Amino acid sequence: MSSLAIARFVDPQTVVSHFHIHEGDTIADFGAGSGFYIELFAKAVGRGGRVYACEIQKELVDKIGALVRSKGLSVVYPLWCDLEEKGGVKIPDGALDCGLMINTLFQLGDRVLALQEVYRTIRSGGKFILVDWSDSFSGLGPAPADVLSQGSAQAQVEGIGFVYERSFDAGDHHYGLAFRKP
Repeated sequence: MSSLAIARFVDPQTVVSHFHIHEGDTIADFGAGSGFYIELFAKAVGRGGRVYACEIQKELVDKIGALVRSKGLSVVYPLWCDLEEKGGVKIPDGALDCGLMINTLFQLGDRVLALQEVYRTIRSGGKFILVDWSDSFSGLGPAPADVLSQGSAQAQVEGIGFVYERSFDAGDHHYGLAFRKP
């Protein structure tokens, strides 16, 4: 069996259980990609909630839109967003109960501006959940030079004003961090 086959990668079902999303919550997946977590998020917030799937690549926003239509995920709203532009996320200030960023922070050129945009959209007392690569594994994930250590990620998020609450298991090649907006 190859090392890739036995490696423990992010299991969406397990990782989402650490997010403490509640029925009726309004959440955003910043860097939603192709919508890998969207169904789980829609289920977690239920019919009374809302999920914004924020993505900068327009073709991926279209792909998420198709997924939403095919699966009947009426609580999911695909949004074209630019996290690295002030006001680039078309979500009102303080509208979110929870913001999520999964395998995205390492890709950002202006992390400070992106994290400020996330901070702006989360209500006081709301959560910010960060999952990112802890290493580069067998050509998967970021190049080794692009990996952002857990300590560095935590310091950057705290530098924006979020308060660290806990870390959680996100697989062998990822870390998970939970923060709160004061």
